[in-house]
Amino acid sequence: MNIATREASPADIPAVAELFDRYRQFYGQAPNQALALEFITERLTRHESVILVAETARSGLIGFCQLYPSFCSVEAKPIYALYDLFVLPSARRCGVGKVLLQAAHAKAASAGKIRMDLTTARINTGAQSLYESQGWVRDDVFFAYSRQVTRP
Repeated sequence: MNIATREASPADIPAVAELFDRYRQFYGQAPNQALALEFITERLTRHESVILVAETARSGLIGFCQLYPSFCSVEAKPIYALYDLFVLPSARRCGVGKVLLQAAHAKAASAGKIRMDLTTARINTGAQSLYESQGWVRDDVFFAYSRQVTRP
């Protein structure tokens, strides 16, 4: 499979939104194409994230990853949070995730980031194996916490 990667453009928004909706479903969310389209449109048009896509001439877009700019306060340097990585089930085990991770690394390096961080579900062992094979190191020092914000 000949996989090309590139940064998403506004013309890619509908196709990326479709992949994004499937990504959300993978993590247990109900399908919502309108929400996915609105979210991806806002991220790209507001330049709030970098979306990299993987494609083939035969199948079109088959995967994406989304990078959010952030900072590491301890190191006082910019980083990327690789929050989303999704590959169509039909294209898995063909190297698409690996190519996207390599493209994300190259983008981070060219953008002056010192690190990329990501989290994944504990049960997503396939992704964990991929990350570790690409040099990602699992954090065994810090715990991750989150809290829903409720309106007063």
